[in-house]
Amino acid sequence: MKAQVYKDPRPKEYFDRFHERARRDEPDLMYEVVRIVTSLLSWVVFRVRAIDADNVPPSGAVILAPNHFSFMDHFFLGASIRRKVRFMAKSQLFKRPMQFVFSHGGVFPVRRGHRDEEAFITAETILAHGGCVAMYCEGGRSRTGSIGEVARPGIGRLALESGAPVVPVAVHGSSRVRNWRRLQFPKVTVQYGEPFAFERVETPTREQQQAAADAILAEIRALYGQLDEVGREASLAAARAERRARRAKRAAAA
Repeated sequence: MKAQVYKDPRPKEYFDRFHERARRDEPDLMYEVVRIVTSLLSWVVFRVRAIDADNVPPSGAVILAPNHFSFMDHFFLGASIRRKVRFMAKSQLFKRPMQFVFSHGGVFPVRRGHRDEEAFITAETILAHGGCVAMYCEGGRSRTGSIGEVARPGIGRLALESGAPVVPVAVHGSSRVRNWRRLQFPKVTVQYGEPFAFERVETPTREQQQAAADAILAEIRALYGQLDEVGREASLAAARAERRARRAKRAAAA
């Protein structure tokens, strides 16, 4: 297995242009092109099914918080929702020619191994403009096939400083995506949890950041555990039944 490179030796100034673009501009046509190609791949090859995608608010600031097993998780996450998801990606990916695709697709870099304030400024700017930001609670990919035990405080900081609602997301099955090399293509299920928010804190302490991150990870773990226990079909059936119940309740109230 290829070792992960954690520290990017390039100077902060190399990435300033990508942050400036992400703060100033919406994703352009590149986002839609990549979305179409990767969504078709997700639906056809990995038979992606979404559960409770309507839990993602149709507008306004929101943080999507998924678990992270595969490089495909970005695409699985966005395949079932119409909102343009802005991803925070490790800076090592910003190399020619792909940095053009990432930048025009609304992705912005985070310099792993550094205290990267620019990444937080960019994320909070996007949220202040009513955007949708995805951030992995565990930081990098889990290589064990199970959700990490410890949350990174960064997502807690973003949630507290922005006050934006957080939607926990369980991506199930993506830990086996690498099996495509053996012509094995797992079914992937993406379940979007109920949004929740923390009271806004202008300058949260490290302890507050960690507590918020731990709470988010607990929600992801609960979603994933339930999906893992009851299975995809039962989870889909339960979600459909709940939607019917909500519609019936609204109809009765009217």
